[in-house]
Amino acid sequence: MPFLETLAESPQGGVQQCMSELGLGECKVQMRRVEFVGPQVGGELTEKGGLAMIYALIGILIYVAWRFEWRFALGAVAALVHDVLITISIFSLFGLEFSLPVLAALLAVIGYSLNDTIVVFDRIRENFRKMRKGGVLEVMNSSINQTLRRTILTSLTTLLVVVTLLLIGGEVIKGFSFALFIGILVGTYSSIFIASPVVLGLGISREDMLPVKKEEAEADGLP
Repeated sequence: MPFLETLAESPQGGVQQCMSELGLGECKVQMRRVEFVGPQVGGELTEKGGLAMIYALIGILIYVAWRFEWRFALGAVAALVHDVLITISIFSLFGLEFSLPVLAALLAVIGYSLNDTIVVFDRIRENFRKMRKGGVLEVMNSSINQTLRRTILTSLTTLLVVVTLLLIGGEVIKGFSFALFIGILVGTYSSIFIASPVVLGLGISREDMLPVKKEEAEADGLP
């Protein structure tokens, strides 16, 4: 556009041209700087945001594998990928704009969903050591039931804030709020109905969660 080209070359001249066309007379405002965010810059930011999401998932995979067990790591990442894909699919289905705030919301959803998943995994590991007579399925089912109340209450409390942002936050953060709303909903059930079943399907056993070194040391000390 001629006006944009004039504004890019000479900000003061561009504003003066606009004022003249509108019949407002001479412009007395001095413009010191004009910045543009073109498609190249926007594409670069989106690419970096996508890489940040991938790096976050890789970091989570490594941490959970070190903190718990590799099967738990795969279960956690499967749940997180599910959350991201569902949220993006809903945006695509309704034709909503996918912007950088939405990308930031997806990263927040990853952290929120992981927190719920870690709580469930920690209770599973604890019950594996306490419930010596129960089977793997029984232990995991009991652990999920024990954390279910906490998970639901936490999600409802967070959703109240997100719904408030969605209703009165304005158009600027509407995409961010909607992405958080969808992400928290799907993240709540994925931490229960996806992460744990994936771990179970990968063949987790009681021996995988027992403190082997400690038990071996105690056994060596017996007469």
